Amino acid sequence: MKKMNLVLGFAAAASLLVTACGSSKTETTAAATEATTTAAATEAAGEIPADAVTATGTAKGNNGDVTVEVTMTKDKLYKIEVTEQQETEGIGDKAIAEIPGKMIENNSVKVDAVSGATNTSNAIIEAVKAAIKSAGFDPADFENEIATAAKAEDQTLDADVVIVGAGGAGMTAAIEAADAGKTVVLVESQAMVGGNSVRATGGLNAAKTKWQDENEFGEDAGVEAKLATAKEKYADNADITALAETVEKQYADYQANPTGYFDSVELFELDTMIGGKGLNNFDLVKTLCSESADAIDWLDTIGAEMHNVGSFGGASVKRIHRPVDENGKTLAVGAYLIPILEKNIEDRENITLLLDTTADKILMDGDQAVGIHATGKTGNSVTVNAASVVLTSGGFGANLAMVEQYKPELKGFMTTNAPGIQGQGIEMATEVGAATVDMDQIQIHPTVQYDTAALITEGLRGDGAILVNAEGQRFIDEVGTRDVVSAAEIAQTDSYSWLVVDQKMVDASAVIQGYIKKGYTVTGEDYKALAEAMGVDAAAFEETMTKWNGYVADKKDPDFNRTSFAEPLDTAPYYAIKVTAGVHHTMGGVKINTSTEVLNEQDAVIPGLYAAGEVTGGVHGANRLGGNAVADFTVFGRIAGQNAAAHAGTAETPAETKAAA
Repeated sequence: MKKMNLVLGFAAAASLLVTACGSSKTETTAAATEATTTAAATEAAGEIPADAVTATGTAKGNNGDVTVEVTMTKDKLYKIEVTEQQETEGIGDKAIAEIPGKMIENNSVKVDAVSGATNTSNAIIEAVKAAIKSAGFDPADFENEIATAAKAEDQTLDADVVIVGAGGAGMTAAIEAADAGKTVVLVESQAMVGGNSVRATGGLNAAKTKWQDENEFGEDAGVEAKLATAKEKYADNADITALAETVEKQYADYQANPTGYFDSVELFELDTMIGGKGLNNFDLVKTLCSESADAIDWLDTIGAEMHNVGSFGGASVKRIHRPVDENGKTLAVGAYLIPILEKNIEDRENITLLLDTTADKILMDGDQAVGIHATGKTGNSVTVNAASVVLTSGGFGANLAMVEQYKPELKGFMTTNAPGIQGQGIEMATEVGAATVDMDQIQIHPTVQYDTAALITEGLRGDGAILVNAEGQRFIDEVGTRDVVSAAEIAQTDSYSWLVVDQKMVDASAVIQGYIKKGYTVTGEDYKALAEAMGVDAAAFEETMTKWNGYVADKKDPDFNRTSFAEPLDTAPYYAIKVTAGVHHTMGGVKINTSTEVLNEQDAVIPGLYAAGEVTGGVHGANRLGGNAVADFTVFGRIAGQNAAAHAGTAETPAETKAAA
């Protein structure tokens, strides 16, 4: 487990609270941590009385146990340290940084949870209560009521560009607009940045990168299968047919002179169009794919290296670019990338980040977007006047009522989405005349941990994992598109399956090691022992594993025609994660063009209004491929930031408008 040294005294808590309430510049994570540690050391050295006692307590967090160490007397809390935890980086650590300080400051366990990190917040609170009880004191004596924060003053800010939503797309757009020399205000409804992006586990799909060429090409079957699908199922789709003809020629040329790794922008487009069942806006797909390699290079410039290339569902070839640690083990892309984007936001003096600030209205001057209205944490009004408005607020996957409205058959499904993904940006846009597209296209993900709704990366299947049902048998091509795999899984007994990996895969992946530490896995020293741990028929499971390893050796799957094999699952011990399907991504949203300008019902541009990321619709069609969300928010986030900055350079600034008046 991770060892934390986050002891908070009054000074540190005050600093963090100023940040959370929306200061003009938020502190960097490093700065906040340094302030926290210094304050704790001072307090521990000079203020803790001799009769204070120290005790530990543990409670269940989002990903496992959270343990705290508390130093106290019968009527005062002096020191709280989170000593062990497995909470999600970029989410749970925000609560770990804030909750102990609030309790120390108020000498009370009755503190509010951090928005977006409720489970971790509650775990810390309950663990502190357990520690108090363990010390022989009554937790009820530490339930002082905390005064409601006074309503902050209303705010009015002027900027060149205002951006709604500090997830991947929003922070990318902010960086690009700031680097174009513009002043940027970035508002976020939650107490932390990241949105859904911080929960992304896979990577970024990009075609024709130098990093692909470091791999040996062995995906002939995948390319041939995709070309066959295009001919057999999409002969009436002119875009897909034309792409297939181009790819077929490219592939023939490569076979005649096999240099480097075979991929092309057009093959990426073909995979994406077929993955989306041809419902995609082809112009947006072309932009996504043609700009994807540049997205990898741009991320390099801001300190985010994603050079490891692997296989993912729906892709014909190895295309998903992933981060790795110092030991070469793959990392979850969101937990890796979001802190880097956040650091870049902090480093730019012309970006102001307002957390706990919920946008609720786009301000218009005639047909022109000229800013936003938002509400702060204390109910105060926040108005941002700007020449350009960018919506990057995410989809509506956490708004299960809205999900049910557009797709009633998903009633009762769990969701992998962050709490703030409520669809407000879509509603704000439609209120000013924006058109929407594909709102009923909602993706469910087949590997959501059965007990916690934690997302289990598709990369495991791309790297060789298989799915077996309650009878211990495979039932689908595991690297098929998410909609197909999910539908097959739902059709199994009790609508769940087991994702199976071996020790060889564990050794290569920090992500899998994290799942083990969080308690998501069952394990066995051989196939029979794993079957018993899973509760499936041992003989059937052993037969499944033996058969699968034979298919890997032959590079042929006669049962389900899988074309991606990686390595056999033959290295003990073995692990399995119980998974089911959950609401994951909303493909529909605000209608945009390739410049990320928002369009109205007549397909005319709404001047000054831009959108990028999951708040938009069209690019993914009926089904998003794994790895295309990070590509989406990076590619279109960059375009939105660049074009919003350019528009701000031609439009009158708020100050000029006031002067003219």
